[in-house]
Order: sequence, then C-alpha cells, then structure tokens
Amino acid sequence: MMIPLRLMLPVLVFFCAVPAKAHEFWLQAQPSNPPARSAAELTIQVGQYFEGDKLPFTSAYIVALRQYACGEQQDLMSRVPAGVALGQFKLQLGCAGTHLIALDSHPSLVTLPADKFSAYLHDEGLDDIIKRREATGDAAKPGRERFRRNIKTLLAINAKNKASTTTQTAQRLQIVPAQDTLTQAPGAAMRFQVLFEGKPLPNRLVKAWYKHDGQTLLIRTHSDAGGKLVFNFPYAGLWMLSVVHMIAATETAEADWDSYWGNLTFDLAGRSPAGRTQSSN
Repeated sequence: MMIPLRLMLPVLVFFCAVPAKAHEFWLQAQPSNPPARSAAELTIQVGQYFEGDKLPFTSAYIVALRQYACGEQQDLMSRVPAGVALGQFKLQLGCAGTHLIALDSHPSLVTLPADKFSAYLHDEGLDDIIKRREATGDAAKPGRERFRRNIKTLLAINAKNKASTTTQTAQRLQIVPAQDTLTQAPGAAMRFQVLFEGKPLPNRLVKAWYKHDGQTLLIRTHSDAGGKLVFNFPYAGLWMLSVVHMIAATETAEADWDSYWGNLTFDLAGRSPAGRTQSSN
C-alpha cells in the first residue's frame, strides 16, 4: 500500500527523535523461512524492548537498500518510492539459500540536554564519549548528534548456499556472523564480529534481544580487541543484535558527533520456550 508522503511527515519527524529515547530500529521479514521462488514482506520496525511499530519505506529516509544472495548483490533502491511511502516492501526470493537484506538511512539530526545525552551515552556503552566531553570541558553542553542507521536481516530458504550469512556489506557499521546463524541450535556458542569501515571495532557494547509472551530478554556483551564476541542464545525464534558507535562529526556545523546504529535480526532454528519447534527449512 502506498501512502502520500505528506501524510507520513509526523512519522518522519518521529524518525529524527528516535535516539533521544534510545529506540531500537530493525528489519523484519514475514515469513522468515519462505520457500524458494517465492516472496516475503519486509517491514521496518521501531520501538523499545523489541516491541515495534511499523514505519514506511521511502527514499526521504532510506539512502540504500540491498539484497545479497547466492553470491550476487542486487540494488533495490529503484523500488523504494519518492513522494509516497510503502507500508511494507515485497521481496522477491529466487535462489535457495540465505538472503541478506541491508538498509542504510540518510543522516538525521538530534540535540539532547547534557544530562539526557550523558545518560543515553552510558546506556549504549559510549562512556568513552562521556570522558572526551569531560576532558574538553563540554560535559555541560547539549549533545548535538547526527545519526545514521545500518540495519540488516537474514532469511533462510532451505539449507543450501549459506554463504550470504557471513557476507560483509557496504555498510559503515555492521555486525557480521562468523558462521551460519540460521542452522545453529539454541545454547550453541555463536560468534560474531563488529566492523566499522571494514575494520574490527573493539570494546563496543552489543545487545541481544528476544521477546516471548510479552517478556523481553536482554543479553549484553562487549566486542574484544578484534571486534569479536560470542553469544549463547538460550531460545529459538527471532533474535535482534544491536550496537552503537560514535565519532567526532566532520564537515558539518550542525552536529558535534556522528553516531552509527548497527542492527542484525535473524530466526534461530530449534525449540522455543513454549515447546513449539522452529525451523529454517
């Protein structure tokens, strides 16, 4: 369904306020394990505690949308409308294997009072930025931030051609699985790496989110010196990983800091807490 963009302006304004409330922002596909030669509906979700509201697909907000599958990359931006907004995006899924969808946003600006900015930095594991602001005498100043989203989701189409799972995209910040996440069992040690500009990003807080029966499970860890980390996910079903990185802003007079919000969603096969078997076909 296409919606005139003028009717979506309040939503786009909400986009720009997202980091102020530390909202997560992710991609979700239904179904997440479709058959080959079929389609899936992709939605953008935003919310807290892995409880999301749908947001539209529009080139006013999205700068890049790519699909990686079977050794090929497809640019999907020609299908992202301008002037109108799509409530969901229909993905064509040709070959069997893992399909990786990557979305990047345009930069947006937000300014927070000093106390709220410091609290947000601490919540996202960015205490190094707090120390830098203190060292430069800026701790009492408002936090002027320019933020971007680098988000991904994985879809499984039977057990073949899983190479796309570990693909490095063109995104500036990304969480990359070190092995196929879609065929691992709950409880297995699953390895990931955080990259910024293609290089390992050490000592970043990475959160793993899971929702079941109205309850949200949150697991935290930090990347090591090589940007690597390990999670042991206890349950099957939809998981979300998130990470935030911040650097000094350049080439702008409107912001002092550039932040990048990385996100990865995927379905873990196996048995859910309720005993319902999940499958990645």
